Amino acid sequence: MKLLPLLFATALAQLTLKNDNVVYDSNPPSLSEMWDGLWPFQGINTFAHLDHKVCLTQPDEIYDFAIIGVPFDTAVSYRPGARFGPRAIRAAAQRQTSLRGYNQRANFNPYTSWAKVLDCGDIPVTPMDNHLAFKQMDLAFEELILRRNSSSKAPPRYIALGGDHSVLLPHLRALKKAYGPLNVIHFDAHLDTWSPDKYPSFWHSDQSEITHGSMLWTAFEEGLTTNTNIHAGLRTKLSGLEDYEDDDKQNFVRIYADDIWIDGVQSVIAKINATIPADTPTYISVDIDVLDPGFGSGTGTQEPGGWLPRELIYVLRHIDHLTIVGGDVVEVSPAFDNAEITATNGAQVAYELLTSMVKKGRVDSLVQREEATPIIKSSEVELTLEERLTSEIRQLKNMQALFN
Repeated sequence: MKLLPLLFATALAQLTLKNDNVVYDSNPPSLSEMWDGLWPFQGINTFAHLDHKVCLTQPDEIYDFAIIGVPFDTAVSYRPGARFGPRAIRAAAQRQTSLRGYNQRANFNPYTSWAKVLDCGDIPVTPMDNHLAFKQMDLAFEELILRRNSSSKAPPRYIALGGDHSVLLPHLRALKKAYGPLNVIHFDAHLDTWSPDKYPSFWHSDQSEITHGSMLWTAFEEGLTTNTNIHAGLRTKLSGLEDYEDDDKQNFVRIYADDIWIDGVQSVIAKINATIPADTPTYISVDIDVLDPGFGSGTGTQEPGGWLPRELIYVLRHIDHLTIVGGDVVEVSPAFDNAEITATNGAQVAYELLTSMVKKGRVDSLVQREEATPIIKSSEVELTLEERLTSEIRQLKNMQALFN
């Protein structure tokens, strides 16, 4: 019995020696060679493990494409939570890496081709005041688009992670200053071209007119869009057929969710390509509720009967010849998600958009930059808020007088 511990120790030592496969090189590797490699579940959450730069505070950084988070959701009409969308999409994108980012349909890797791609972090947006929040987003997108440089004449191009769908508006405002009016391809269950009058309420303000269902109406009123725009995936309920009349005035062609089954996916693709000129600046906006709730439960305004992820992705892959100067993935609300399915679909959509934009190449010939809005001082913001508050108090007093 006394020999057993000795025999066990001897056997363990031999086993250890046999399994010691570490090769000790006389020229040790660098620290980066030893420690740069990460498994998908490791590291800080940036989109696809991209390098992270706070682009808003680093004006000398040169890059061609970037992911930018816009954690804003106080313009929703139903369930909130999309402010956490950028975080959720980034977490779901951890399975993407530049080492395994090769896109078979495009025959290249968007992360390692000609373009420098970054994750620019988030735009810091207040959740306390929508007027101030839109001022922040307007100035941030102008800073990123009109005051940053890429490797070519054109400014860097961005995929925005929302946030609710109203974040499209400040993005379009800045892009219009860089490229002129844009074609919009709008993947959504809802029109989002509703006039603010379609939201009946006794209480109104200038800011209350901008919601995640009216931002395209505002974009049209501000001259941000062209006369060639398209909705895809529609299945919303309406106020009445006059909703379509308003939509027609804003120059949108409509593709309904059912069309993909009635006419086939190729017909949907053909309709988009026949509507949008290939050589003009185009913005693609993807509201994740275009998907059926079975594949996109994590969103604020679900509509049954939506597209499958494979159908949406297939359509995106077959409009990649268009000149996409910006895009977004919005309305991912992770509190309502199941097993990260919605966020994972959102991350895949962002990857497909990025692939198409990088594949298209440089867009220098389209640039017609305007001057950016001068940066405002905090005192001017306070003055604006004070003036607005005074105006609202005056309105309240006038309404109070009606009941006296």
